[in-house]
Amino acid sequence: MAKSYSKIQKMIAKLQAEAVPARAREITAVIERIRVAVGHYGLTADDIFGKTRANPAAPTQPETGRAAKRKAPKAKVKAKSAKSAKSAKAAKPANPPKYGDSAGHTWTGNGQRPGWFKEALANGKTADDLLINP
Repeated sequence: MAKSYSKIQKMIAKLQAEAVPARAREITAVIERIRVAVGHYGLTADDIFGKTRANPAAPTQPETGRAAKRKAPKAKVKAKSAKSAKSAKAAKPANPPKYGDSAGHTWTGNGQRPGWFKEALANGKTADDLLINP
């Protein structure tokens, strides 16, 4: 005869109650082995974990079944987001202005020519005339 749901649940509860002290014993043994190895080799936390430590709030018990499949670790790919790309561009030092006019307009000489610069050239000025420090 098949076991009922309630009997299975009781068995699960009993096994979980047995698992808690078994896990505690295993953890104690593992920690002791780690301490011996750390002492023997003179290791530091940085040697073991690197400069940035892993997430200390990681689950203490492994997931099983469907939960494990849903939470399976995915390959981490570092892609530059648009925001990080913009901040990298913003971090560059600004070029000092190379050209200017009497109205206070300036231009570094990089990129498209601004309207005031084109207009000045159309009115007979030369690029050398507009240099700030000739």
